[in-house]
Amino acid sequence: MIRILLSTCVALLVGCSSTKKDSDTVLFAGEIVNPTSDQVILLKGGSKVDSAKLDENNRFKFKLSSIENGLYHFNIAPEHQYVYLEKGDSLMVRLNTIYFDESLVFSGSNEETNNFLLDLFLATEVEDSDMYSEYYELEPLEFLEKIKSLKQQKVNKLNELNAENLISNQAIKLLTGSIDYTYNRYKEIYPFRHKRKTAEENFHDLPKDFYAYRSDINYDDHTLTYLRPYYDFMKAHLGNLSYMTCMDNCGDIHENVSKQLHYKKHKLHLIDSLVVEKELRDNLFRNVAFDYLLKKKDAPENTEIFIKEFKKVSKNNMHLAEIENLYQGIANLQPTKMIPNLSVLTFENESKTLTEIAANKKVLFYFWSGTNRKQYLDIFKRISVLKENKPDHELIGINIKTDYDQWKNILTTLGVDPTLQYHSNDFKELTEKLVLYPINKAIITDNSVIVDGFSNIYKN
Repeated sequence: MIRILLSTCVALLVGCSSTKKDSDTVLFAGEIVNPTSDQVILLKGGSKVDSAKLDENNRFKFKLSSIENGLYHFNIAPEHQYVYLEKGDSLMVRLNTIYFDESLVFSGSNEETNNFLLDLFLATEVEDSDMYSEYYELEPLEFLEKIKSLKQQKVNKLNELNAENLISNQAIKLLTGSIDYTYNRYKEIYPFRHKRKTAEENFHDLPKDFYAYRSDINYDDHTLTYLRPYYDFMKAHLGNLSYMTCMDNCGDIHENVSKQLHYKKHKLHLIDSLVVEKELRDNLFRNVAFDYLLKKKDAPENTEIFIKEFKKVSKNNMHLAEIENLYQGIANLQPTKMIPNLSVLTFENESKTLTEIAANKKVLFYFWSGTNRKQYLDIFKRISVLKENKPDHELIGINIKTDYDQWKNILTTLGVDPTLQYHSNDFKELTEKLVLYPINKAIITDNSVIVDGFSNIYKN
């Protein structure tokens, strides 16, 4: 409903009303309702293409004289979304940051491609939930029928667009890939989730053609590298192959093997042997490193072995500095270390360091963002419980990824004690130094000395 209402307003934006392509120049413009940033950033893969400031009417415009046809992302911090652009396009978008994805509407040349790509994204959010709540419990043949039915709905819609000659061959390839890799990812996940949901002792026998699509997997498609369904499929696919290969060839393994050094080394070498495209390789290697370093704290000597193995198979990885910073951040959050001396702002806009805040008392630091209302309401509700359970600790909230004035408004509206709340303007530094994965993490200190650098407000 939100998208339908907003679509009536899109045509009012200036300069993008024609779908005719008179030149190679690309015009991408739009209007941001309730902006959370004063600029829009356009990216191709991991590289910035250009940025545009919002004007007094919260409108932006990119005029690009020379670009490559393909998938881009536009970022209005802290959110981002796809946009598909081709030479000569004149495309506009309107969105409301309160609803963001649900409010997005494209109009102009290539509107069909972009709106369909967005529809696929939104449908996947719903179907992901249905898979976990219902479909993974189905027996293999029933599961395949459900997957086939869901996929065919999208294929039929794409065929309708193609029959009307509304989209290019390159766009057809992108949209087809989005559909195929989404539903093939569910198949890669199925045996693990089915076993867990049904409490079966062993993996269920699968039809011989269950993974028939694997013979057509392209590990070297740069046009899909930053397409989320393609990347998510690769993670699930390589995880499946690594686990099953290890189970067949490495003797007895346990359910938690995916968190151990042995399994992660398998996965590193599998990526190295199969994946060709450089940026896809780098991104997948990064995913394995983050999964290993964050999800289970291994012995320091094992972690050092992993880092050496990572550098060996992933030479010149573009994420190496980030991974080394994460590795160092984890080391700096071990018990008996002083909490990193990072600066944050008070409600009165005064600077204080975490060391100062935590001095001479027991503190539990927790973290929240104003970009997700449900998440921060749940956190504040949990904190009210922890206040009863930990009366000897001061519970300090650190706000991230939120405009300073918006942060103050949230605190005032909810009646949260501002003397126990601080705001960070440097999300990157805070994330690296305090290893903010996941957002529900907590850090417990005693007189600024770390007691537990990896607690969780819901679990520990």
